[in-house]
Amino acid sequence: MAPIEQLDALLFTFLNQRLVHPALDDLMVFLTTGNLSWHIGFLAALFIVIRRGRQGFLVILLALLAVGMADFIASGILKPLVERVRPCFALEDVRLLVHQSRSYSFASSHAANSSAVAATTWIFFHRGERIEKLFTVLMIAYALAIGFSRIYVGVHYPGDVLAGMLIGLFSASFVYLLFSWIVKNLIQPRLMRNQSLPCE
Repeated sequence: MAPIEQLDALLFTFLNQRLVHPALDDLMVFLTTGNLSWHIGFLAALFIVIRRGRQGFLVILLALLAVGMADFIASGILKPLVERVRPCFALEDVRLLVHQSRSYSFASSHAANSSAVAATTWIFFHRGERIEKLFTVLMIAYALAIGFSRIYVGVHYPGDVLAGMLIGLFSASFVYLLFSWIVKNLIQPRLMRNQSLPCE
C-alpha cells in the first residue's frame, strides 16, 4: 500500500472508529441515505423557487446538470478506472452502519453530487440577502455533513470524499461557465439582433 493510501486508511480508522458517538449513528445514517433525506433537497428547491421565481427553475436545472456531470465523473469514469475496494471490505473492524454492495470506492459520488449542489447554490446566492447567505452556508454545511457521513458509516475513505468534493466543485463551475458562455455568445447577440430589426 502506498504511503498516501496508508495515511488515508489511518485517517479513516480514526474517523470511523474513534471519532464516533452512538447519538450520532442515526444522524449519519439519515444524512447518507437518500431515501431518508430526500425531503431536504425538496425544501432547498422550494426555497430557490420562492426566492428567485422563474429564474429559480434555471438554478435548479443547472444544479441538476452539475450533479449529473459530477455523478458521471465519479461513478461512470473514476470508480471503474481506479477500482479501489471500499474500506468496509478492505479493512478490519470497520463500523459499517448501512448495507453496502460491492461497488468501488473512489471517488464518492455522494460527496460529488452534494458538493455540486452546494457550489451551484454558492454561485447564485452568496451575494444575496442575509437569508440567502444563510441558505448558502446551510447547503455547504449539508454537503460537508454528507461527505463526513460516508466515512462515518464505513463506506468511503477520506480521500474518496475529498476527491468527490473537488469533482462537485469542478462540475458546478464548468456547467455555470458553459451556461454563461452560451448566454453571452449565442443568446444575447441573437436577442440584440432581433431587437435591432426595423419594424415593417
